[in-house]
Amino acid sequence: MAVTMPYGGWTALIDDIVGGRWSNPETGMLASVPYEKIVIEESLDGREAALVAGLELGDRYTVVADADTWDAMGSRVAKALGSLAPVDTVILEHPHADMANVADLSERLAGAEGVVAVGSGTINDLCKFVTGRTNRRYAVFGTAASMNGYTSTTASITLKSGLKVSLPSHAPSGFFIDLNVNAAAPAYLSAAGFADCLVRSVAQVDWWMSHRLIGSLYSKVPYIIQDADEQELNTRAKGIANGDIAANGYLHRVLTMCGLGVSFTGMSNHGSMGEHQVSHYIDCFAGEKHPGTLHGQQVGVATLSMARLQRLFLDSEKPPVIRPTKIDREGMNARMGHEIAAQCWQEIQPKAFDARAAAEINEKLADIWPTLRQELKAFALPVEDMEQLLRDAGGPMTSADLGLPVETYREALVHCREMRNRYAFLDIAADAGLLEDFAAGEV
Repeated sequence: MAVTMPYGGWTALIDDIVGGRWSNPETGMLASVPYEKIVIEESLDGREAALVAGLELGDRYTVVADADTWDAMGSRVAKALGSLAPVDTVILEHPHADMANVADLSERLAGAEGVVAVGSGTINDLCKFVTGRTNRRYAVFGTAASMNGYTSTTASITLKSGLKVSLPSHAPSGFFIDLNVNAAAPAYLSAAGFADCLVRSVAQVDWWMSHRLIGSLYSKVPYIIQDADEQELNTRAKGIANGDIAANGYLHRVLTMCGLGVSFTGMSNHGSMGEHQVSHYIDCFAGEKHPGTLHGQQVGVATLSMARLQRLFLDSEKPPVIRPTKIDREGMNARMGHEIAAQCWQEIQPKAFDARAAAEINEKLADIWPTLRQELKAFALPVEDMEQLLRDAGGPMTSADLGLPVETYREALVHCREMRNRYAFLDIAADAGLLEDFAAGEV
């Protein structure tokens, strides 16, 4: 049976953006993004060499994979590239996207020319960051729709201190998706990617609120380019759990559009606000209690919590009332360690309000709340719909589903706002004295 795809193929609109033929509605200027080729097809079997050949990566290729992605597609890619030039291979053993693995891969790629990553989040981030440091071009064959970082210009790396951050990097020259390979990947990987897409609702609510209250930069472009595909994807949520090719195709389109959005804004706020802070906190500070779950799986659970928290405020005709920000620095030291706590303390100072600033926020909230509330409700998906979508996709719904102790999850909800200078409803709830009680009811 034929796979249903968008009119114009799986890279419709994406081709126009990459080719500089799409006009940014905010500026009226043609799009300019740092990519040369993005290809998403039902099958790329037999086309691997042709896809890479025109990228001018060098006279010798090094294919980077781990054991699973080598079996899924890496060996196939390496064999195909052998028709173009000599091929070396680097097989990483249970890699993590941290500075230790960056150092190891940097050494192993010291003499490499064209780097071709075959994998998903960790493999891509490591290859992206290592090649970006030395201004070497790279390409990636994605093997799972597990995250939206393929087309972003940042890499998620854990520093030596243990703090996970998004570091500036560069884009792959070529990004290639074989949907047959990706649909055959373990379903939990696609469910994690779906959760990273479900974020849109709560992230947009947080980001627009931040824009209206404290003047944060806001752009509608990332939402414009992914809106139609988000709707199509949501109708296919059950297909994510069943390995459906069309569902994975729309999933990759939304993930790709989200990554491309960074090219227009220079930031990831459109898809990463309060809910991502919860996941980052778990990754950084859960320690031995961390169940080994994927970032996207944690984001999905946190997205549902954020949707419930936002609804508490949006259901009320009365505006929130905040007090001066209180953050226990000694508590931060105890939870994070002195080095990370000091770094985070400096990071969050712009959103720590004294009495005067809190009064100004309250005055603004009193003035604009009726309008702001309606604006935010227009962005929000109903919580019950989001729960059903994530359930249909096969994603974890609670901390128990993650295998994470509930007290650790609640700690993340309460304290993750201490990590990053992104103003979210977590901050409003904390400054209104409501966050701890809310978190105590989350499971």
